Parts: sequence; structure tokens; C-alpha cells
Amino acid sequence: MDFARSNGARVTSAKIVIAGGFGVGKTTFVGAISEITPLTTEAMMTAAGVGVDDPSKVPGKETTTVAMDFGRITIADDLILYLFGTPGQTRFWFMWDELMRGALAAIVIVDTRRVQDSFGALDFFENRRLPYLVALNCFDGAPVYETEEVREALAIDRSVPILLTDARRRDLVKRTLIDVVEYTIMQLRGVGAGA
Repeated sequence: MDFARSNGARVTSAKIVIAGGFGVGKTTFVGAISEITPLTTEAMMTAAGVGVDDPSKVPGKETTTVAMDFGRITIADDLILYLFGTPGQTRFWFMWDELMRGALAAIVIVDTRRVQDSFGALDFFENRRLPYLVALNCFDGAPVYETEEVREALAIDRSVPILLTDARRRDLVKRTLIDVVEYTIMQLRGVGAGA
């Protein structure tokens, strides 16, 4: 979406979806970069998740996103990104189609302690042909893998960028967002050139 500032300068805004499995750091990612107070739909984990969610995978986690997270960041004078974080539990994935409507691209966050939990999110964006990149969230004490090891383990196409990030660090989150925008622009130019 384009609009003009009061000084007449053109500004483009774009929607980026932040996705991934349960407890990978989506809410933290949005909160680390948002220039507005992020909207979160965190709720206490309840008995409804027993037998469905596995909180043992994320020790100490007491809340979970039940709808979405929302934040905003001005990346450049002429570019504003609106960030929509998805809920991680599979029982809330019915909302993902709505959250991705109108999105420019997505970032799939992967927790290297639970790489296998990423298949669902990767399949989701692959099947919908939305440009995405994979961000390995570097948790303290988590196993460290080469990006090519992760690519092979998750069968990620060679054209999809994989990078290291830390959802707690504003500078790394910003770099991840810039990378997804640059990658998407290259993808769109490639599609346009081939048409």
C-alpha cells in the first residue's frame, strides 16, 4: 500500500507475517522491533492445551499467543512494515490463512532445539507460494547447526534464504526484516522478468 506524507513524500507499507511453531520466539521477535507498543494476544496456558500442546518443550513458558501479535516498524523514510505474528499451536492454525491475506512475505522462525516442529509452517508457506525466509532463532544453550544442515534436515529449497537471528536483539530482528524485504523484491523482479 502506498500513501503520501504531509510533506508529499511517498511511503510504501507492507505486511510481513512472522510464523513458526509453539514457543519459537514470534512474540519476542515482534516486541523487540516494534516502534509502537505491540498488540499481543497472550493468554495463560490452560487445561485446554493438555494433550495438545507440549509445554515441556519450552520450560517456564506460561503464556501463549491465541490469535496474533501485531507491531509496526519504519525501516526507511519511505517503507513501513506491519508485522503479524501467528499463534504457534496447531489448534490455532486455522487463523493463518486470514493473517497472511495481503502479506508481502513471511519469516518462519525455527528453534534449533526442535527443528522438526518447523515442518508445518514451512509447508504452509510453500503451498501458498508466499515468499519467505527461514530465521534460526539462537536461544542460549541451543544446538548450533550450519544453515546447510538445517536446509537438508527440513528439505528447504536452495532458493529460500536461511539466516541466524536472535528474537531478543533489535539489531538482528531488523536485519532479518530487511533481508526478507530484499529477498521478496528479488523474487518479484524474477517473476516479472520471466513472465
